[in-house]
Amino acid sequence: MSHPDSFTSAKTLSVGDKTYRYYSIPDAEANGLDGVARLPFSMKVLLENLLRFEDGRSVGKADIAAVKDWLQNRGASEYEIAYRPSRVLMQDFTGVPAVVDLAAMRDAMVNLGGSPTRINPLVPVDLVIDHSVIVNFFGDDAAFGKNVEEEYKQNQERYRFLKWGQSAFDNFRVVPPGTGICHQVNLEYLAQTVWTKDVDGETVAYPDTCVGTDSHTTMVNGLGVLGWGVGGIEAEAAMLGQPVSMLIPEVIGFRLTGRLNEGITATDLVLTVTQMLRKKGVVGKFVEFYGDGLDHLSLADRATIANMAPEYGATCGFFPVDAETIAYLDETGRDPDRIALVEAYSKAQGMWRDADTPDPVFTDTLELDIGTVQPSLAGPKRPQDRVLLKETKQGFLAALEGEFKKAGETGKRVPVAGTDFDLGHGDVTIAAITSCTNTSNPSVLIAAGLLARNAAAKGLTSKPWVKTSLAPGSQVVEGYLASGGLQEDLDALGFNLVGFGCTTCIGNSGPLPEPISEAINAHDLVAGAVISGNRNFEGRVNPDVKANYLASPPLVVAYALAGSLQIDLTTEPLGTGSDGQPVYLKDIWPTNQEVTAYIRQNVTKKMFKEKYADVFKGDENWQKIAVPQGETYAWDDRSTYVQNPPYFEGMAMEPELVTDIVKARVMGLFLDSITTDHISPAGSIKEASPAGHYLRDHQVRPADFNQYGTRRGNHEVMMRGTFANIRIKNQMLDGKEGGFTRHWPDGKEMPIYDAAMLYKQEGVPLVVFAGKEYGTGSSRDWAAKGTKLLGIRAVVAQSFERIHRSNLVGMGIVPLTFQGEDSWQSLGLKGDETVTILGIEGDLKPRQTLTAEIAFADGTVKNVPLLCRIDTLDELDYFRNGGILQYVLRSLAA
Repeated sequence: MSHPDSFTSAKTLSVGDKTYRYYSIPDAEANGLDGVARLPFSMKVLLENLLRFEDGRSVGKADIAAVKDWLQNRGASEYEIAYRPSRVLMQDFTGVPAVVDLAAMRDAMVNLGGSPTRINPLVPVDLVIDHSVIVNFFGDDAAFGKNVEEEYKQNQERYRFLKWGQSAFDNFRVVPPGTGICHQVNLEYLAQTVWTKDVDGETVAYPDTCVGTDSHTTMVNGLGVLGWGVGGIEAEAAMLGQPVSMLIPEVIGFRLTGRLNEGITATDLVLTVTQMLRKKGVVGKFVEFYGDGLDHLSLADRATIANMAPEYGATCGFFPVDAETIAYLDETGRDPDRIALVEAYSKAQGMWRDADTPDPVFTDTLELDIGTVQPSLAGPKRPQDRVLLKETKQGFLAALEGEFKKAGETGKRVPVAGTDFDLGHGDVTIAAITSCTNTSNPSVLIAAGLLARNAAAKGLTSKPWVKTSLAPGSQVVEGYLASGGLQEDLDALGFNLVGFGCTTCIGNSGPLPEPISEAINAHDLVAGAVISGNRNFEGRVNPDVKANYLASPPLVVAYALAGSLQIDLTTEPLGTGSDGQPVYLKDIWPTNQEVTAYIRQNVTKKMFKEKYADVFKGDENWQKIAVPQGETYAWDDRSTYVQNPPYFEGMAMEPELVTDIVKARVMGLFLDSITTDHISPAGSIKEASPAGHYLRDHQVRPADFNQYGTRRGNHEVMMRGTFANIRIKNQMLDGKEGGFTRHWPDGKEMPIYDAAMLYKQEGVPLVVFAGKEYGTGSSRDWAAKGTKLLGIRAVVAQSFERIHRSNLVGMGIVPLTFQGEDSWQSLGLKGDETVTILGIEGDLKPRQTLTAEIAFADGTVKNVPLLCRIDTLDELDYFRNGGILQYVLRSLAA
C-alpha cells in the first residue's frame, strides 16, 4: 500500500484471532503531532481521516499538522481540509433526486463519449425509504394496512426507479418501505462505530463516519459515529469519491452533570439543550458532550440529543465511545467480533471515554446540570422556542394575542358540522407520536404507553377533534410495545400504528377530517398540533394548523386527552374519570421505575436480531414491483414523478466562462429565518399553484397530487414549487403570504415561477435578498436546485445556514453576505431596483469582497460591499464548472 505517512502512524492491531491495519493517533503524536491526545474526540476522528488519506495531493503533511495547530488557536479556522466519510445515508425524499442525478450523469457520460459504468458510488450508500407514508387513515387497527396500500399506489414510479438503481449501481442498497426511519435503522443496524475495508490484502479498521441527505443524520453521533447532514448535491459528490471540503471547525464542549429527576424525559432534556445551544450560537460548529452526566444517559437518550443538532444549529452533537456504546451494540445484536474491535480500537486510539479520561480542549464550553431540567415543550413555530409545561398555556395565549393577532378571542368557539362538539383557538387537532427524535427512544415511548394504560384505566379518552397517530422509527418498537400489551392501551386512545416512517414531522400528517378543516378555515381558527418531532416550522406539519408544539410522547398523549393548549396540564384536570372525579396529569404519569422495569422485560436482543434478519427483502408489495434493466435508465416522458433533469444539457468537456451579473431584477425580499421549507416545501401541493397546474395539465387528479417531497425526482414540479410555501412572505407584497412577486418594470403581481419564466424569456438575471439565517432547516438540495432553475444567479443575505450556503455554490449560485450592519432594509430596497454585481468573472478568490451597484427607481445608485461566500478553492472549481455535478462529471470523463 503506497501511502505517504509523514507521521509514521500506520501499524497493526490484533483483536482475538484477527489483525487489522490502522492509523495510530498516539504514534502520530509521538512523531511530531505533540498534544493531539487532548483534542476533542470528534476532532480525533477528523485527524485519523487525514492520516489515512494522506496522498500528497488532496491531503498533505501541512493539512495534518493544521489539526495539531488547532490546539493553540482553537477558534474558527480558515484552514480547509478534505474529509472523506466512510459511507452515505439517504432517505427517499432526498435520495430519489440524488439517484435521478446519477442516472442523468450516466446519460451525460455517454454523450461525452465515456462508459456509463464510470458513474457509480465509490463508497457504500444505503437508502432507506421512510418519508413516503402519509397518515391518511388513523385511529383504528386497519389504518396501517390502508396507509401502506395508499403509499404503494401513489409511489409505484418512484419505487420502480429506486429498484432499478439498486440493480444498476454497485455499492448501493435500498431498505424497502415499512422498515423504519433511516436514522433509527442506522443507529440500530447499519452503523458499526468502527468500519472495516479490505485494501490490498489487508483489513483496514477506521472510525465509522457518514454523511446523510437528511439533516438528522446527526442522530448516529450518539453511537460515537461522526455524521451530519449534507445537501443531496454534496452527498452525490461524496458518493462519487469527491472529498467533502470543510474548514477545521470550532468545537464547543457541552459539560453534562447530574441525572434526570423523577418524571423528566429525554425530550425535556433535548429541548433544554437546543434552547441553550441556539442562544450560545453554534451554527457551523461541532458540539461535543462530556462530563460525568454521560454516565447516567442511556444510548437512546444520547441519540435523542444528537438527533436535534440541526435544531440547535450545530454541524454535529457528538458523544464519544464508552462502556454504554459497547452495551448498546451488544443489546442490538451486532457481531461480537465487531464489538470487540470497537472497544480495542477506541482504546488504542485514545477515543475511549471513561471516568479517568481528562477533559479534552475545546474552543468554548457551556454546562448543564441535568437535574435542573423541567417538563418542557417548544413552540408555537420554532424548535428552539422552549416553554415550560407549566407556562405553555400562558405562552399560547400570549402568541394568540401577539403573533396570531386574535386579541379578545380566547373564548371563541365555533360549531363543527355533523358532530356534537365545537372548536376553538388552541384546540389540539393533531397529536402525533412521530419522527426520529423520540420514536427511537424506548424510555419515552414506553412512558407514553404506560400513561395511556393509566388514562384508559381511569376512563379517559382522547377528545373527538384530535387526529391521533403513532409512527414508530423501527419494527423493534412495534415488537416491544406489543410484547407487554402497551400497544392495546395506546390503541384504546386512538394511537394505533399508522406506518413506520417520518409522517407528521415532515408534513405527512395527512388531511384533517373535512368538517374540522372547514371549521378551522371558515372561522380562521388557530388550531394546535402537539408532536414528538423535531420540526415545527410554519406551514410544515399541516396547512390547517398554525400553532405547532414539540413535546415528549407521553405529553403528546396527555394533550390528546386534554384536547387544548388552553389547559394548564400542571394544575387543571385532563378530564373526568369514569368515577366522576377529575383526573390530573400527575395521577397517570408513570414512574421511572415502571418504565425501566418494562424496558428490562420487553426490549431484547432477540427482538433486534429477528426484526433486522432480512432488512433488504421488503414486503410482498415491494417484491412485486417489476424493474427495468440496463446501465442507463429508460426515462418515461409521461412520468410525473421521475424526469431527466436539464443540468447537463449541451454540456461540453470545457466549462463556459462565468460572467458578472448585470442589471438583475429582484425576485424576492425576505426577512430572517427563511427556512429550506419556505424555499422548497415538502408538504401538500395546492391545486391553484403552478405545480398544481402542471399536474392537472398532465392528467393527474388533485387526489393523486401526493406532495412536493415525493415528487422531488421531477424538476418540472419542483421548480414550480420553489418559494411556493403557503406561509412565505415576500416583503415586496405588503405582508401577503405565499409564493408571489412583482414583475418589473410593469409591477404586475404574479406567482414567482411565472415571473421567473417571463424574466427568462426577456433574458433578465435574478437575485434574492434576505435577512439572517437564510436556509435554516432540513438539508434540502431542491432549495438550491429550484433556485438555479428559476434563473436566480445570486442570493444576498445577512447570514446563511451551513448546508444551504454550500448547496447554492454546488448549483453554481453565488451566496453573498452584507458587511457590518447593512441589510436590504437599511439600504431602503423595495424590490423595483436593478442590481449589478461585478468581480465574478476573471480572477475571483474565495471569500473575496465584491461590489453590488444598486440602481433605484428614482435614478440614484448605491455601491454596496458584499462578502462572496464561496469559501474554498474546491468550491470555486465547482462554481466555475456551473456546479459540483458538472465538475465531477468532467473529472470522471477526463
